[in-house]
Amino acid sequence: MADVARLAGVSTQTVSRVSNGHPSVVGTTREQVLEAMRRLGYRPNSAARALKYGEFRTIGVILFTLSSVGNSRTLEAIVDSAAAEGYAITLIPVAVPTQDGVLGAFTRLGELAVDAVIVIMEVHLLDAATMSLPIGMPVVVVDSTGGDRYTVVDTDQADGARHAVRHLLDLGHRTVWHVAGPEGSYAAEGRARAWRATLDEAGLPVPPMLRGDWSSDSGYRAGLELAGVADCTAVFAANDQMALGLLRAFHERGRVVPRDVSVAGFDDIPDSTSFIPPLTTVHQDFAEVGRRCVESVLRQVRHRRAKPGTTLVPTRLVVRASTAPPRG
Repeated sequence: MADVARLAGVSTQTVSRVSNGHPSVVGTTREQVLEAMRRLGYRPNSAARALKYGEFRTIGVILFTLSSVGNSRTLEAIVDSAAAEGYAITLIPVAVPTQDGVLGAFTRLGELAVDAVIVIMEVHLLDAATMSLPIGMPVVVVDSTGGDRYTVVDTDQADGARHAVRHLLDLGHRTVWHVAGPEGSYAAEGRARAWRATLDEAGLPVPPMLRGDWSSDSGYRAGLELAGVADCTAVFAANDQMALGLLRAFHERGRVVPRDVSVAGFDDIPDSTSFIPPLTTVHQDFAEVGRRCVESVLRQVRHRRAKPGTTLVPTRLVVRASTAPPRG
C-alpha cells in the first residue's frame, strides 16, 4: 500500500479508501491510485481487510439443484448483483434437502468465511417444525417460506398463475387443465393452488391435475394423456419446459395448437419465443429476484437488527401464438 501511495503521489489512507470503494475518493485521484495498483500488481489483502472491518465481502449460496431453469437463472442474477456490490459468491450445493444437509452446508460456509447466506430452497423445508437455520448469520431464503424467522424473496407465484388461467378463461375456454410441478416444490404448489382457486372463483369445474417434474419429458407424457381427452381445450403448464413437451405430444397426436387446444407456460425462458407456436407464458423477473436477494441480505449485514419480511417480485403475462379462443 505504501508503494502504491508513493507511485500515485497520495497518502496510504487514500489508497485504503480506493481499495475499499469509499465514495469520498473520485475523479483523477481515484484513477491515479487505480493505475498505480495496476502497474505494481497490487491486490488488497482480503484476510487483513476482514480482520480490520469485520467483513469478508463474500456471500454464500446454498442451492439444492442447478437443473431447473428458475434456480440457474436466479443464481446467475445473484452473482451479477453481488459483483455490482463488490461481493464474491461461494456456492455450496446440497444433494438432499434435509436438516443435516443444510446445517452441513452452513458449517462449510462458516469455514470459508462468508458475511451472509442466500438459500435457494424450492421446497417447504422451512415450514417443518424440525427445520431451522443457524442463529447469528444474515440469511435470505428464495423459493420457500420462512415464517416470521427469515427474510424471504420470491416471485409472486400465485399472481402469475392467476393471470395465465384468467387469460385462458377470458378467451372462452370452459375450464383449464393443469400440469403441475413436482410434489413438495414450493413454487409448484403455489401455482397449483392459484390455478384451482381461479377456477373455483369462476364457478367452473376443476379437472384432475397431472403432475410432472419440470422436465419436457414429463410434459410430453402428460400431453399424450391429455391428447386423448376430447373436452381438453386449454392447458396451463407450471413451467415452459413442460409446456414444450405438451406441444410435442399434441403435435404427434394431431391436436393443433392453438386451434384444438391452447397451451400456456410459466417462466418465459428465452427459447419460449422459438417454440412452435411461440409460447404464451408468465414472465419471471429473475434479475430483479437476484437483486432483491442481495439487497436484502446486505441490509442485514449492515443493519443487524433488520426485521424479517417477505418480498414478492411481480410477474407479467406474455401473450403469444399458443393460445386462442376455442373452436365453435
